[in-house]
Amino acid sequence: MNRSRSIAGLVTVLVAALSGAACGSDSGTTSGTATTAPSKTVVLMTHDSFAVSKAVLAQFTRDTGFTVKVLKSGDAGKALSQALLVKDRPVADAFFGVDNTFLSRALDNDLFDTYAAKGIDDVPERFRLDPDNRVTPIDNANVCVNDDRAWFGHDGHPPAPTSLADLAKPAYRKLLVVENPASSSPGLAFLLATIAEFGEDGWRDYWADLRENGVRVVDGWEQAYTADFTAGGGSGDRPLVVSYATDPAADVVFSDGKKQTPTVGVVPGTCFGQIEFAGVLANAKNPTGAEALIDFMLTSRFQEDLPLQMYVYPVLPTAKLPPVFTQFAEPPKDPLTMSASAIGANRDEWIDEWTGIVLR
Repeated sequence: MNRSRSIAGLVTVLVAALSGAACGSDSGTTSGTATTAPSKTVVLMTHDSFAVSKAVLAQFTRDTGFTVKVLKSGDAGKALSQALLVKDRPVADAFFGVDNTFLSRALDNDLFDTYAAKGIDDVPERFRLDPDNRVTPIDNANVCVNDDRAWFGHDGHPPAPTSLADLAKPAYRKLLVVENPASSSPGLAFLLATIAEFGEDGWRDYWADLRENGVRVVDGWEQAYTADFTAGGGSGDRPLVVSYATDPAADVVFSDGKKQTPTVGVVPGTCFGQIEFAGVLANAKNPTGAEALIDFMLTSRFQEDLPLQMYVYPVLPTAKLPPVFTQFAEPPKDPLTMSASAIGANRDEWIDEWTGIVLR
């Protein structure tokens, strides 16, 4: 998923520099000839919302001898664009965070080497979108519209919306903030949700209606949720935001015990399924370390760390979920979906059309 996000406060630059592990290249002498030892650092390029426990990275280092340097590069769309710009001389060894909405762009541009990760056979087929194993599914989530339960239905405010169609009604004028689909994976997922819901004959009119209804567009999830959303912890003025179905659980966790039930809700019928992948970058300086890292991402240690770090679901069916997830997360029964081939064939054109309708 890519999620492509974690809740504000989790986003930290993680560089595992553990004792006994050397960073970069080491040089030595053999029979009078200088040699360069293989790098023991794995550089992971990813989006700004990537998060993992320090203890989990420490476990990876103990198991493999490799340390991890995390290179955060903007929202998921921007990170992918940067990786593609330098794909012939990559600045990292592995990439995490390309999702099913942007997957074809990465594969069509030969961004990744083929690698069948250990544990891939345990991942359900519905998550394995690339039969050539150029990417490995790591997590999944649902992009949805969230509502501020403490705002709606109080002080003369309308009840919370219950569908995509409701968002274009006058009662919800200037209440919704969304992410730009050109730069944000949740923003693109939401655009795809509207296309799946209203079809080729209706999605353009729907977005024209949203524009007339005062929808706000920002570049990425961090801005939308933490700055613009009324329940995002800041001083936002929009009680509707494109985010994730797991946010009710996050709302309880980040209340530091102040909330026993969430004030963030999920609007039914607005959700789109998202899968996040990792891959070994073509031309990587340390492909061995990158492969080891991707293998580790499919272990129960890493998979069970995902929910409370990035508020996504693990792809391994055997991974245990934390109680707050099973109690408060709101996975939709029938999320909107679209095939990767349809997304790949139309994504750029749809984004261009959306830009003309909404940002003109």
